Amino acid sequence: MVKVGIIGSTGYAGQELVRLLLGHKDAEIVWYGSRSYIDQSYASVYGNMFKLVDSKCLDDNMDELSSAADVIFTATPQGLCASLVNDEVLSKTKIIDLSADFRIKDVSVYEKWYGIEHKSPQYIKEAVYGLCEINRKDIPGARLIANPGCYTTCSILSLYPLVKERLIDVDTIVIDAKSGTSGAGRGAKVANLFCEVNESMKAYGVTTHRHTPEIEEQLGYAYEGKPLTLNFTPHLVPMNRGILVTAYAKLTKKADWDELRAAYEKYYKDEFFIRLLDKGVCPETRWVEGSNFTDINFVVDERTGRVVAMAALDNLVKGAAGQAVQNMNLVMGIDEKEGLTMPPLFP
Repeated sequence: MVKVGIIGSTGYAGQELVRLLLGHKDAEIVWYGSRSYIDQSYASVYGNMFKLVDSKCLDDNMDELSSAADVIFTATPQGLCASLVNDEVLSKTKIIDLSADFRIKDVSVYEKWYGIEHKSPQYIKEAVYGLCEINRKDIPGARLIANPGCYTTCSILSLYPLVKERLIDVDTIVIDAKSGTSGAGRGAKVANLFCEVNESMKAYGVTTHRHTPEIEEQLGYAYEGKPLTLNFTPHLVPMNRGILVTAYAKLTKKADWDELRAAYEKYYKDEFFIRLLDKGVCPETRWVEGSNFTDINFVVDERTGRVVAMAALDNLVKGAAGQAVQNMNLVMGIDEKEGLTMPPLFP
């Protein structure tokens, strides 16, 4: 039985970790960390956990927790994990960080886009970027996993085969993404109030969203390690969960649907959590809600010589907690699908 601790267990991603791990036959949660609710019962914060969790919330003492847990999830704001991790902690436990602290390999890029000083850059090089479908071979045995961002996961998976096979001109990539409000976290913000969000849609972080360099870096690795620059524009939509990415790019040669489908099949045909949809079927957030699946498809626009790639996932599951559990399974030598085979919720 893998003993698990969660720092930041009362955020949306933290609560989703709790939900998933309660159904995991090989994991036991031993630490419900929450700086905001210390000594309060976890079920009083999340009533859906009544009679399921009888533990109280604890602090974020990483040193103490590392002696009690085999794996620590840090579902915390940027900068916290980097300020807590040290050699002693990493010698005793595995850390799966859901923040961006160890996703970007160039510390100067991280500090520029996130506007904070990195507190432990010495660990960036060894951290493994935990996009399981692409970096699976590097994850087992790693002691520090950088769990990818939600927008990032959806964007990368939608385009990876096309970039890898050089089927698109990477200088023409434009990513239009839409997310439910849970992606902004549980903190109180006027912009996220019901009356501010309902019956509306808006772009934000235009040309400045901090997931942009993460997407560029990872797709750059697919492009034989060459740097690339793209446009990424996120939008907030009035729903609780879900991300939909629509990505556009110019084809490098005339290609039909079957040729591009073969590229996706090459990389994803054996991936349980990636569902390549039938021709003509567009991904919808409602068909992945509450699940660890990513639905992907594309359309070839012969008129413009472009491809339109589309993907949908649940930002709290495959975009956060589900992917983190998938990483834990790989790190600890457990069946990768354990605790994650629940069907999507509908309605």
